[in-house]
Amino acid sequence: MMRCIRFLAVVALVLLCAGVAAAQGNNRIDGQVLDQQGNPLPDATVTLKSEDSGQVYNFKADKSGKFVQLGLKAGIYDVSVAPPPNIQLPPFSEKFQIKEGESGTLVINYKDIVAKYSNSEEAKKKEEEANAFKNMKQHFDAGHQAMLDADSLVPQINAAPADQKASLLEKRTTDCQNAVNEFAQAEKGVNQKDVKNHAVVFGNLGAADECAGKNDDAASAFQKAADLQPSAPVYRGLSTNLAKAAASLTDPAAIQAKVTEAGAACDKAGALDPTSIAPCWKNIGIALYNKQHQKEATPALQKAVAAEPKDAQTWFLLGSCLSAQIDSKEVGGKEVYTIPPGTTDAYQKCIGVAPNGPYAPQCKAGLDELATLSGGVSTSVGKKRH
Repeated sequence: MMRCIRFLAVVALVLLCAGVAAAQGNNRIDGQVLDQQGNPLPDATVTLKSEDSGQVYNFKADKSGKFVQLGLKAGIYDVSVAPPPNIQLPPFSEKFQIKEGESGTLVINYKDIVAKYSNSEEAKKKEEEANAFKNMKQHFDAGHQAMLDADSLVPQINAAPADQKASLLEKRTTDCQNAVNEFAQAEKGVNQKDVKNHAVVFGNLGAADECAGKNDDAASAFQKAADLQPSAPVYRGLSTNLAKAAASLTDPAAIQAKVTEAGAACDKAGALDPTSIAPCWKNIGIALYNKQHQKEATPALQKAVAAEPKDAQTWFLLGSCLSAQIDSKEVGGKEVYTIPPGTTDAYQKCIGVAPNGPYAPQCKAGLDELATLSGGVSTSVGKKRH
């Protein structure tokens, strides 16, 4: 009985060993890990994982960067390598097939891996940049279309009856704001190193902000565009919006500070393109004139006519601004008026430049009023000027 027990025990042991042997194979893999220079990379950790059984083998490369693994079954293995902690190298993994009855040889050369990885990263980066540019351009094109829509409404607004203007103005405001939103999104998508496109987007954003009546924002956008890529149109946009922002203020010192900034922008525009000088200063004058800041508008209009003396509108605006500064005092029962120098000349130049133009009648009326005031007006007949 005892012999039988021993026999059974021996049989069980043999079967157990046979089961272990069945899980192993007769194949081997010989490998080597090389660094970026193609030299042996010792202490690199190599991992093999069988796709069939999931069995994992871990080992380190020796001083020659070599490793050997025996008893492998035929099949496909996932191979991964972890460099030593003190060496910075990209991750590596690949599939390796071991055929029955053959020894596999695997050389892991980081010189090739780094080159491939770098190319892959570069390709990925280029793809990301291309997608970002595509997205940016979609927003830019949408902003451009919104501005075209807004501009197309201007002649309609000017020609519309009074009861229709409000809805058209509201539609234009919506178009302008849509343009602001789209250009703002486009700006976020511009590569910071792409100076040219960044400047273009900021310039268009400035125009959209101006369209929406956001003059401080417009000036900021135009300034950013000018900092990136100076140009006369950008400086003119900056100047105009600084002047419009100034016109909305009430404090004389604050107004003058903004007007000074606007003038400096005009000087920069003129330095880049002399033909920009007159329209730039004229825009400053118009922005201030429209908000009843005639005194502050006068120097700008004087510079505008000095640069372009054949502009009838500018002469009319200058005459109007000077007329608004006429002072008076009562002398001997008369209201005596002090007319600023150049007022009469401005109206006369307006007529002389374009005698049949749209501003000629207004300039003639201005001259007639000046003629009346120059002799003084009797205070007893109720003609005192206010």
